Amino acid sequence: MKTLSLGAQLRSQSRRKGAKAVRKAGRIPANIYGKTAAPQNLEVNAKEFDTLVHTAHTEVILVDLKIEGDARPARLALVQDVQHHPLSGHVLHVDFHEVQPDETVTIRVPVESTGECAGVKAGGTLEHVLLRLRVRALPKDLPDQIVVDVSALEIGKKILLGDIQPPAGVEILGGKEVTMFTCAAALAAEPEPTADAAAAGATPAAGDAKQPEMIKEKKTDEAPKAEEKKGGDKKK
Repeated sequence: MKTLSLGAQLRSQSRRKGAKAVRKAGRIPANIYGKTAAPQNLEVNAKEFDTLVHTAHTEVILVDLKIEGDARPARLALVQDVQHHPLSGHVLHVDFHEVQPDETVTIRVPVESTGECAGVKAGGTLEHVLLRLRVRALPKDLPDQIVVDVSALEIGKKILLGDIQPPAGVEILGGKEVTMFTCAAALAAEPEPTADAAAAGATPAAGDAKQPEMIKEKKTDEAPKAEEKKGGDKKK
């Protein structure tokens, strides 16, 4: 992993109100901690940090930190955590983890693919299952990412964590049976309905719709008899 330079200053304002004042001045509140020294409050220039991230194309960065006014101005540190505003995406806070050149470090790095998948050529779909994995190495040997060649991956096959050959000096951590990539068969398209099927399932037009049958009320014998009796009374 390439080491990038970044300047920093000691930060005296550590409360929430102080952090807001630091951000308003175009700087980012930060902390640095490690095994050999007590944690310290820092602040870094927001534009310089953004440039650093864009240069590295990742937030997993090894920095040569130059702390202005500190008794130990030069520090080797990893960008351990970056907090972003949920709406604007602006960086709110940065944690640095100080490391020693001879100290073994464990970090999470992104997984990327390279090559044209054989299964995709045959109509399948490449599925990227494991996006990040943990690696352990000395700072100088830490990779920016793990690149996996998927050229030979066929439909129905998988690339497991145990199949990966790590870079020199790097140990990949995790279960060997963890799936990193797989190639799935494409879903079969639903057949187009035939003309007969379409006609059978079509909704009839308003004029062609079958009308409900009218049920005629059955006349009873009581009504005529009542009329006849009534008529007979009038004649009398």
